[in-house]
Amino acid sequence: MSKPRILVTRRWPATVEAVLAERFDVTFNPDDIPLGENELRLAFSTYDAVLPTVSDRLPAAVFDGVPVVTKILGNFGVGYNHIDISAARERGIAVTNTPGVLTDCTADIAMLLLLSVARRGGEGERQVRAGAWKGWCPTHMVGAKVTGKTVGIIGFGRIGKAFAQRCHFGFGMDVVFFNRSPVDPPEAARYGARQLPTIEAVLAVADFVSLHCPGGAENRHLINAARLTAMKPGAFLINTARGDVVDEAALIAALKAGTIRGAGLDVYEAEPDVPEALRRMENVMVLPHLGSATEETRTAMGMKVVDNVAAFFEGRDVPDRVV
Repeated sequence: MSKPRILVTRRWPATVEAVLAERFDVTFNPDDIPLGENELRLAFSTYDAVLPTVSDRLPAAVFDGVPVVTKILGNFGVGYNHIDISAARERGIAVTNTPGVLTDCTADIAMLLLLSVARRGGEGERQVRAGAWKGWCPTHMVGAKVTGKTVGIIGFGRIGKAFAQRCHFGFGMDVVFFNRSPVDPPEAARYGARQLPTIEAVLAVADFVSLHCPGGAENRHLINAARLTAMKPGAFLINTARGDVVDEAALIAALKAGTIRGAGLDVYEAEPDVPEALRRMENVMVLPHLGSATEETRTAMGMKVVDNVAAFFEGRDVPDRVV
């Protein structure tokens, strides 16, 4: 029996690529350059499986114009708002993701962003590297205290809970959150957290607001001009979820006006393009989508894709099927 033909759209950890090469008839992308729409469309007419990442935009149009033979999209990532799920479903294409294995590392990055923007870490490092630091003085680069403050979490799934745990038990923070569905109070209390009824209720009391909700149409611009205005004066926004959850134009305006004090961002609306205004602001910490970027996590993500695709072609239940 011939092995399924598989396209891997970007370079993956070497250990995972070796497993893929052993188990499938696999084509890699040695140049590691994102594929264009025409290349992706051709892939759907050629390969039994395509393994995309967040850098691959898969709108409905990509599935049109060719006979589609692809049977499964093994997504390298927990988020899949870059894939038109309805179009995949209509064409009978299964879609899987990689939940669970990136929880801790993404929560760590959210904590890094919170600490960095509150204590002006990025700004301070740039000053030292530029040779502009004139020495210690009582008023130099004074930031915001973190310990004991209130953090508001939007989305209380795996990553939201892991972030709450770090904030409460690591920094003595009061944790409040909004989640679309009710969370049992004893479960929330395990993370030192309590649920509030609306996003606005969270924004009104939080010194730091951290986003941990899915991207996509339902949550597009969830944080807009009105909600930025509803945040506490002097509060900070942290986003390690998806770029489209925040209206970037409204965020830039709020930062310029001093409506909020700063932001820590790992994701953006049009990655890898980051607005120049955000890149120039000293009160904004910007990272290049590093949430899951550890050797252990990226390898575990890749192996989850391998497990999902193998189960699919072997006729077994697919562990992380979303379509």
